[in-house]
Amino acid sequence: MGAALALQSNLEYGSHSISNVSEVRLKMAFVQEFKDHRDRFSLLMLDPGEIYFEDFSVNLIPTDVSPTETEERKSRGRLKVCSKSLVFDPQDTSQPLIKFPFQRCDKIIEHEQALIARQTTNAIAIHCKQIVEMKADNMISPFKFKQNRTNFIFELNYCKSEDFLATACQLLRASTLPTLDHDSMIAAIVFSRQNRVPFDTSRLDNLFEKIVLETTAERIMPLVVNPGRILLTSDRLYFQPFNNVENVPVMKFKLTDIKFILKRRFLQQHVGIEIYCSEASHRSDLYLALASEEERDKLYDDLISQESVKVVDTGQENMTYRWQTGQVSNFDYLMFLNSEADRSFNDLTQYPVMPWILADYCSTNLDLEEPLTYRDLSKPIGALSPERLQRFKDRYKEMPAPKFLYGSHYSTPGFVLYYLLRKAPEHALCLQNGKFDQPDRLFRSVKETWDNVLDLPSDVKELIPEFYMPEMADFLENRDNLQLGTRQDGSKVNDVDLPLWAEDTVDFCRKLRQAMESEHVSRNLHHWIDLIFGYKQKGEEAEKADNVFYYLTYEGAIDLKNISNPEERASFRAQIMEFGQIPKQIFQKPHPVRFEKPEPEQTATESISNSENTTTENGIYETSNGFVEEKTCHVISDDSQTPSSKQSFREVIDRLAAQHSYKLHKDAVTALRISTDQKIIYSVSKDAHLKLYSIEDKHQLRSINICNMPLSSLAAMPDGNFVLVASWDNSLHLYSVDFGRVVDTIPAHDDAIAQLCWHNTEAALLATASWDSSVKVWSCSRTIDDRKKVDACCIAELEHETGVTCLDLTSDQASLVSGTKDGSVYFWDIQSQTVHRHSHSHVGNVNTVKFSPDDKLVASAGEDGYLRVVDILTGTEVFAKNTSQPLRCLAWVNDFLFVGDARGVVSVWDMVKVEPIASLQDHDNAVCSLEICQTSATVVCGHDDGKTVIWKPR
Repeated sequence: MGAALALQSNLEYGSHSISNVSEVRLKMAFVQEFKDHRDRFSLLMLDPGEIYFEDFSVNLIPTDVSPTETEERKSRGRLKVCSKSLVFDPQDTSQPLIKFPFQRCDKIIEHEQALIARQTTNAIAIHCKQIVEMKADNMISPFKFKQNRTNFIFELNYCKSEDFLATACQLLRASTLPTLDHDSMIAAIVFSRQNRVPFDTSRLDNLFEKIVLETTAERIMPLVVNPGRILLTSDRLYFQPFNNVENVPVMKFKLTDIKFILKRRFLQQHVGIEIYCSEASHRSDLYLALASEEERDKLYDDLISQESVKVVDTGQENMTYRWQTGQVSNFDYLMFLNSEADRSFNDLTQYPVMPWILADYCSTNLDLEEPLTYRDLSKPIGALSPERLQRFKDRYKEMPAPKFLYGSHYSTPGFVLYYLLRKAPEHALCLQNGKFDQPDRLFRSVKETWDNVLDLPSDVKELIPEFYMPEMADFLENRDNLQLGTRQDGSKVNDVDLPLWAEDTVDFCRKLRQAMESEHVSRNLHHWIDLIFGYKQKGEEAEKADNVFYYLTYEGAIDLKNISNPEERASFRAQIMEFGQIPKQIFQKPHPVRFEKPEPEQTATESISNSENTTTENGIYETSNGFVEEKTCHVISDDSQTPSSKQSFREVIDRLAAQHSYKLHKDAVTALRISTDQKIIYSVSKDAHLKLYSIEDKHQLRSINICNMPLSSLAAMPDGNFVLVASWDNSLHLYSVDFGRVVDTIPAHDDAIAQLCWHNTEAALLATASWDSSVKVWSCSRTIDDRKKVDACCIAELEHETGVTCLDLTSDQASLVSGTKDGSVYFWDIQSQTVHRHSHSHVGNVNTVKFSPDDKLVASAGEDGYLRVVDILTGTEVFAKNTSQPLRCLAWVNDFLFVGDARGVVSVWDMVKVEPIASLQDHDNAVCSLEICQTSATVVCGHDDGKTVIWKPR
């Protein structure tokens, strides 16, 4: 289950304007949280891995004034104790914050001299040889490192000096130790302090809350990890940090507000959990990393099991199918894949990654209809330049294992902050040790950056989502007037230079988004997905695709929890953060292609209607990605006399009602057919009888006992004179309507025939499925000869591991799908008699399989209650739905799938919008068979008790 990614952003791409941007509910940019924080101090000012413990109210005493002036000149503030430094945060925001690294301190002692007129001695002195000044005049700018020896005296306001010195001196001693001993001592201090901090139960909102779980975890934010205590109760989830750096002492989340809970991978370990309380948010409300996978799973299971937690069912398990049918935009689908692959806005080492789409940053006008405007999405960014790729390959040949083509990655914290420098300068300073990068290396021009990723040997970075979000376009502007320096050519680094075809930053991002949603990208995006999230991500396919990165970027390359050496573990952690991480692999097979948008269709009846100035069936609608498109409605028939000729099939479905029912059979109705003249219903049953029923006169025309065994399937010949029936007696029986008897019997299998499938085409093929574990394909005439014999010849026998229960043929009769008793679904090529693909799709019987009308998809339904849809070209499952009821039969008409279940319900699914739109039920017994006549808009259901129900539009 992924986060809710289909965001309604009120973007009017066609008119090149944005409305209600301020109302867009997009908690996406991680920098907002830090900008909203009133305290100037943040964890970004500390070294990587440094922990903030506590702070003290102090006065900084000037040492260069007389005692009588001290009271007037002293500076009030907070002295913060961290694992590697002390930080003084003055109340006067014009004064800089001062950082005292322990490694640069000579000593921290109690100051015993008279400080002020009151002669207090409750003070400490810091003797240091280097300090770091930050945020002078409350401006974000590079840190100032001052190397001269200085003494600082702080008066403690509310505690004794020995209380402060006990911790500070211990940390000072730790800083003098070798790295391994230092880290061990700090870990011991942290463990001891955190164990002494219980959860403050006075912070509970309700005294009657039942405590379910208490544990410790780290809150993950970009470049920041903050430890705290987790408390899960029957009503809320609490996070109490071990320090006071957060805006509130305890973060509280009502369980009823939680919409999504996702398991995450953090630093290549499966220890993360991300919690969303908003359905329209790309960024979570809380991202936690626990000590182990077991502890993470325990928290996850306990959360899910609470009655108050009502996780939203977004239907995102079917997002691939929704994307294929155009219900989900390319951008939203890539955001979904990023989330599924453990990419998160809270984790800069796994920030969501987006492709470079355009290759034209020079033209005055952007032509989105020109293929050369676009980047080749079938190649990784490092392989777009043949000359550079050849240099990579030459180096690869001479390299010892583990080999790699690209020494850098397409997504690292450094690359993310390269793009977001103007939006997140404090994060950039944190990553660059208090400095901005050299002006010539900063993100200054889109074209220059594109040229670099094509040419430079160490630059293969892709883009980030903000490029495709006009409402976030200000990341390209230097709104805070940051002093980013001057380049060697004398130009000052300010706003990002845009291509000539962009009017401004908003227009630039809007056009990138239009390119993202273009037909060209829609047809080719699956190639890039294969490289980043799919089967070309690693292994032999990655080598073939020139898509091999440094080994530490791949999941499973190392196991941090089993590395006992702290130095080695810290080194690997640093490398993982620096080199980036390959997304979790989602697809093991080629990703399905997006379906092409259908051309507008219009029937003859619609043309007449239009000429009479009546309302047409084609309308205008706005998709989830904001583009306005023409919507095509599929009309059932060209017959102007039919009740559905002037309305969409969807409208017909909405008006379906049970018109008539009858019960002719004594047992389950296993198959139904409607005659070509729409006057007769043919039905067979487990009672061994074939029945003919007049729809117009509403009475039985014939009742024939075919054999002594149940009948399973039938096919009515086009002329209406013959009916072919399959039976559990292993045979096919030809019934003559004119003669009123069985005129031919074909011993077809060694066990019961479960289903037959026959297409009335020039090269007619008959396929039969049997419990003898085989499917036979027969070549047969479209007409019956004078001898009243079926002219059939077995041309293929397809063997299975177990009994075959169902089958279907494509319209061109080139391929066949079969389902078996053990839950397997097989895709066969009839000419070569080979299995293209085989999947274990269900548990227990596969009761029915059906090709979509365009033969691009196949649906299967089984006794396990699952409805599944598979893309035939790639074999990827694109849709799955657990209905919690055994499913017995399917019928696929246009874009609508009819599903009959064991409760007697026929559910109708719109397979374009991927949503159920109707539920037909007139009987409680299981629906065993379905027949749908498009021209008369008739739905016929055969039930388990022998009853047949006819549905027609009201």
